[in-house]
Amino acid sequence: MMRFLRWTAALAAGLLLAGCGGSPDGGGNEDEGKGTGSAPPASAAASTPTTLPASLTSQHLDWRRCKATATSSAPSDAWRCATLKVPLDWSDPGGRTIGLALIRARATGGDRIGSLLFNFGGPGGSGVSTMPYFEASVSALHERYDLVSWDPRGVGASGGVRCRGDREIQAAESVDATPDTPAEEKAYLQDATDFGKGCQEAAGPLLAHVSTTDTARDMDLMRQVLGDDKLHYFGISYGTELGGVYAHLFPKHVGRAVLDAVVDPTADTVGHAENQARGFQRALDDYLKSTGQNPEQGSRKVAGLLARIDDEPLPTSSGRKLTQTLAVTGIILPLYSESMWPRLTDALKTAERGDGSGLLALADEYNDRDSSGRYGTTTHSQRVISCLDDKQRPTLAETKRRLAEFERISPVFGNFLGWDTAGWCHDWPVPGQYDTPQVSAPGAAPILLVGNTGDPATPYEGARRMADELGRGVGVELTWKGEGHGAYGSGSDCVDSTVDAYLLNGTVPKDGKVCS
Repeated sequence: MMRFLRWTAALAAGLLLAGCGGSPDGGGNEDEGKGTGSAPPASAAASTPTTLPASLTSQHLDWRRCKATATSSAPSDAWRCATLKVPLDWSDPGGRTIGLALIRARATGGDRIGSLLFNFGGPGGSGVSTMPYFEASVSALHERYDLVSWDPRGVGASGGVRCRGDREIQAAESVDATPDTPAEEKAYLQDATDFGKGCQEAAGPLLAHVSTTDTARDMDLMRQVLGDDKLHYFGISYGTELGGVYAHLFPKHVGRAVLDAVVDPTADTVGHAENQARGFQRALDDYLKSTGQNPEQGSRKVAGLLARIDDEPLPTSSGRKLTQTLAVTGIILPLYSESMWPRLTDALKTAERGDGSGLLALADEYNDRDSSGRYGTTTHSQRVISCLDDKQRPTLAETKRRLAEFERISPVFGNFLGWDTAGWCHDWPVPGQYDTPQVSAPGAAPILLVGNTGDPATPYEGARRMADELGRGVGVELTWKGEGHGAYGSGSDCVDSTVDAYLLNGTVPKDGKVCS
């Protein structure tokens, strides 16, 4: 089972992810009682649409040194971690609470604007682990903003869901994600059922309360407890959908918000899969052109390689077999970042010679598998969140009828993404909430949307659609003619300076500005 992550390029390219525990260690509470983290202004709490108990809105965050994890050291002394209490069920804000892990580094300059909240995508990406590694990319912003991120509910240190053990995950990699026979179809759907049961056992009551809407409400409570009248926000990939949902729920609380690598809010489950089929095929075509190949001929060659691997998986230096599913995953990863294209070239050449080691290494990076066989849980969190969001449950028959269209869109990725619509949320234990997210935000401040023409995972057309859905005068589109997933920090001075001017000075660019 697979779904291509809507995730920031830095993460998708397999950069190191270090952790920081959401709960404090035994170190001194050096930030206690200083500046932000105290009770929010009364005006902020009073303007919240839902009446919340003071035990939530007036809670004091206990910022302490972040803990190291089993696989990484703690971040520098500039970072502090705390736990925010939020309702398990937002329809009962006075009931049971759960803890969300937060991380923060105070503004380095004297002219502080407020907190700048980051979501790095997924869904399922850990902000606590990622934020320190993103600091260098936002050093100019750090001078005037406290950099803040968090692990959303169901993710990482905030009740992260693990639906399977490592051995089960590896065994499931042999399940054919593009079944060719009734037996393979049965195994494919049974695997989906088993995964959902594992998630239900692991998450319990939390499984029904990890939606994007739940997290958007968490963000507004976070805003209040941090002491900010407005929410300043930087959302990447799935984080753009989250930002749109927040703007819809709390338009008057929107401050300066940037949405980079924008998800198309008008696309349902099938539409999103079709968008990604187009996006990844477009990125593959650009890659093939860069190597001097004709995109149509090159795609046929890659599709032929995948068909041969489906018939007979390739041996690798590790002793594991490269299946067709792992092979396509290995092709997907380097399309997230142009800097990884040379690795794709080497891996494809090696695979053509009968050795799947290169593609398997790329697939393992994507699947967050280390050399000892341990897997991360990002894809688990991604699935429990997206299946609670997505209301559609395409049947096997409906999927089969659409496969020809998916393959027309992309001869390499269409079949995989078409089948994914049937398997991803098949037999899920809890019902989905909506066909498409509500993001209309009349009255909100201007929101800057950054689209990249070469983005494979969130094709650039999504930025215009998000702008239209947010409403006139709210969505402001900035286009970068580049490659990879996301634009800010990817090498364009035009993009970076435009975003920085907006976040630091409130300078809103002309809608439709293009950076080439």
